[in-house]
Amino acid sequence: MKYKNIVFDMGNVLLTYNSDNAAKQYTDDEKIIREIRNIIFASAEWELLDGGLITEEKAMEKWLPRFENDKQREIAKKSFATWDKVCMQTDERMGDIVRELKAKGKNVYVLSNASLRLPKMYKEVIPAADEFDGIFFSATEKLLKPQKEIYERFFEKFNLKPEECVFIDDLQDNIDGAALAGMDGYCFKDRDVSKLRKFLELEG
Repeated sequence: MKYKNIVFDMGNVLLTYNSDNAAKQYTDDEKIIREIRNIIFASAEWELLDGGLITEEKAMEKWLPRFENDKQREIAKKSFATWDKVCMQTDERMGDIVRELKAKGKNVYVLSNASLRLPKMYKEVIPAADEFDGIFFSATEKLLKPQKEIYERFFEKFNLKPEECVFIDDLQDNIDGAALAGMDGYCFKDRDVSKLRKFLELEG
């Protein structure tokens, strides 16, 4: 394979991610689960957290008035406090891929939209975490995918040539953003590991 550097997104690439798991710890009421998903995890403030542009406290101040009652607000606060413990599940199939790429002499990196909570705990959920040559989270840099600037900053930080990199992400918009910065991509939306292995020229 022509690429020296394999760059992975985190959520729904290296690991599975389901935001509903946060609220399901505390309720089986589908309405409350849906409200927490929409008000917190699908909010503009969530994106600002990923961009390092708002504090968790300020985001919560914005979210709480949008809930209908105190019961929802209490579950919302608990859900947000613990989401990083339950929403992400390690995918060991991807850990195998990372280790095999390293064995073939490739460099491997993480490039992910992620809030400031993630640098403190990513090793708990990213498979083969110690194998990576670099970890790049958006909030630390105050940039977001698919902005062209985040990829350019990534190349600069790790002294990489875009044409020697390939980006594996589950969203085509992020692949398109990488292309604008000169990096090829592979859209992993289908999470078909066998197809990905074929693309990466790995056995099995």
